[in-house]
Amino acid sequence: MFKILQKTLSTGTVTVNYPAQPARISDRFRGRPSFDFEKWKDARPAAEVCPTGAISLSDKGDSRRVTVDYGLCVFCGLCAEASSDQAVHITQEFELATAERSNLVLTAEYALNADRIHDGLRRVDRHVVKAETDVESLGQKARGTIHKILGRSLAIREVDAGSCNGCELEIVALNNPIYDIERFGIHFVASPRHADMLLVSGPVTRNMELALLKTHRAMAEPKVVVAVGACGISGGIFGENYASLGGVDKVLPVDVYIPGCPPRPQALLQGILLALGRLAERLHNDRAG
Repeated sequence: MFKILQKTLSTGTVTVNYPAQPARISDRFRGRPSFDFEKWKDARPAAEVCPTGAISLSDKGDSRRVTVDYGLCVFCGLCAEASSDQAVHITQEFELATAERSNLVLTAEYALNADRIHDGLRRVDRHVVKAETDVESLGQKARGTIHKILGRSLAIREVDAGSCNGCELEIVALNNPIYDIERFGIHFVASPRHADMLLVSGPVTRNMELALLKTHRAMAEPKVVVAVGACGISGGIFGENYASLGGVDKVLPVDVYIPGCPPRPQALLQGILLALGRLAERLHNDRAG
């Protein structure tokens, strides 16, 4: 026992101060791919190697429409390797949580040469996926915010609707001494009847559809739903098939989407804090009504 206490004292504080301070991440970490649409000469190689169809093409006559969907992207980096023009590169950006699914989709239109190479960029939707502006302030004042809107801790019920368990590993890490989500007054609960937030991972398998619906119905109003990872957003690598319905929003209304495969703990925390803001809005509207 003495050795354990001595080790604890000598180790000191290991909890990271995110989001008040930037996340410390490895140089080898792969975040979202970034696309230089003006420089991109041919999107076909990247689209061909993309395992989930996150990069898709639609040719019509002498024009091409390219769609990039971060809700499908698993951050594998194959698109950057396949693009010889260096127009695609992998960043370390991971704070992509958003309340709108459309915010994760970029589009560009090109004129084409006879050999189907891009002849020029005609139009591009330059909406950049960014962390919501109020997330950092929510993180810094999370405990006070939660107490103010709920009068108690924020309770989360997590449901694995059919994932590979990669997202679960990151979710479990939120409770370890490094990320320590309970410092914000946030904790996980076993019963949906005690929960304010439903955190769902994985594509919704047909065998889990009813269980997910029952879990959601058991929660008291107001409540928010967070879709975790590429699978939770779109079905990811599993897609839609005889066994999988696809993303969580095929079954439940989703308030916040957290991209990644899997999202790292800070990305999960950012999404949860964003969902907390949505919950505050919903409580305010209910009280005003």
